[in-house]
Amino acid sequence: MYKYDVIIVGAGIAGLYAAMHLPRDKKVLIINKRETFKCNTFYAQGGVALARNQDDIPLHIQDTLAAGDGLCDPEAVRVLSENSIKAIDDLIAHGFSFDKDDDGKLLYTKEAAHLCERILHAGGDATGRYLHYFLLLQNKHAMLSNARVVDLLIKDGRCYGVTVLDHRECRNIYADNVIIASGGVGSLYEYHTNAPTISADMQGLCVLKGLALDRMEMLQFHPTVFVNSTNAQKLLLTEALRGEGATIEDENGKRFLFDYDERGELASRDIVSKSIYLYRKKTGLGIYLNCSNFDEQFFAHRFPNIYKNLRALGFKVPQERVPISPAFHYAIGGIKTDLYGRVPNVAGLYAVGEVASTRVHGANRLASNSLLEGLVFAKRAVENILEISDFNDTIVTFETTDEVMSYKEDKAKKNQLRKIMWENVSIIRTKSGLSDALEIINALLNEKIGRLLKFRLLTAREIVRFALARDISIGVHTIQEES
Repeated sequence: MYKYDVIIVGAGIAGLYAAMHLPRDKKVLIINKRETFKCNTFYAQGGVALARNQDDIPLHIQDTLAAGDGLCDPEAVRVLSENSIKAIDDLIAHGFSFDKDDDGKLLYTKEAAHLCERILHAGGDATGRYLHYFLLLQNKHAMLSNARVVDLLIKDGRCYGVTVLDHRECRNIYADNVIIASGGVGSLYEYHTNAPTISADMQGLCVLKGLALDRMEMLQFHPTVFVNSTNAQKLLLTEALRGEGATIEDENGKRFLFDYDERGELASRDIVSKSIYLYRKKTGLGIYLNCSNFDEQFFAHRFPNIYKNLRALGFKVPQERVPISPAFHYAIGGIKTDLYGRVPNVAGLYAVGEVASTRVHGANRLASNSLLEGLVFAKRAVENILEISDFNDTIVTFETTDEVMSYKEDKAKKNQLRKIMWENVSIIRTKSGLSDALEIINALLNEKIGRLLKFRLLTAREIVRFALARDISIGVHTIQEES
């Protein structure tokens, strides 16, 4: 029977960066649900935010706190910003190349709610893809793909490993430490920008194990998404487009966002999403992204994937405008952790990246702070493991779960859940809509369902419960008065 020093659940930026900083002599296993590119990191377009220099740290902190609408943990924000330059320097030192100008200087761009240009990008609009590929090349540890974690092996306040569903069979894998880096909750929603594997499994598993979730009501919806496709994962149109001059208008050409916020397209994404939602509800007009300010050659070079994808869909960009809608994008809340990624009251268990809640984003994540969060807190978790872990060969064995993983009827129930979450638990919420959603989710939990669907439902229920418990609109959480 084999035992690892560290198991990492997830192969996005947080999981792979953690692996990069675990020495080669440590026994490490990365568990990945599907193909490695099926993760949110791969689809990240905009870039990585950071303090440009020491003088910019207070301003980056200020922008992050302002976007977070008073609910950020100031210490978490300080840790994020003060470690941002080191994280980027570390990537560059290992050989990663961000986009540069003709003189070899780093190119920075601006996104909504940033006071200055401080977002680095790679491959134009393919930052996540480039980073993910680079981190895979750096990986020196074993990887188990096409397997999903279905249990955490916890006893007497310590985690001893995980149970995986591998080729339809459950087996236990033991370790001194487990890092959860499995991403957010996208598949709970009918319209989302997330990779298809992002299905809120680990959050629901934590509920099942009695582990605390935090700020689950804080869900970010991206304002500019092309949703007119049959795929659940919709085409994200990065905020960097608006940061560099693209505009949002109704079908008559009116830039209506200034009616809601003096910053217009450059207001924080929660304000832009809500403004689009309310304006469309009031007027019934279609909403479009207009990129005609861009020269076509520049557009194709700066945003090559968006250019290619929209052209393939028949849109003659940048000349032709594109219909848009908000869609679910990012889970601000998650598994409750401290600032070293430690899950309270369970030794040897960590959570980093989007799956975790360090309270660094407050009530609204500042644009492009997500990849940075994955880098900074993954490194801190690894440093803590290497400092305090007593690596040994002792194995505490567990029985494997015998619960049925899925039933044939579960797919229809998943789709029902996604529709309910989109209609009742999205951009604008009401107490009655949330209560209706809670009633349906509880009813589904009482039916004969597989363990995998149970995870989704338990996560969704926590989102609704947290939303019902917060009476005041703040950040991305908007409760509308009912007439």
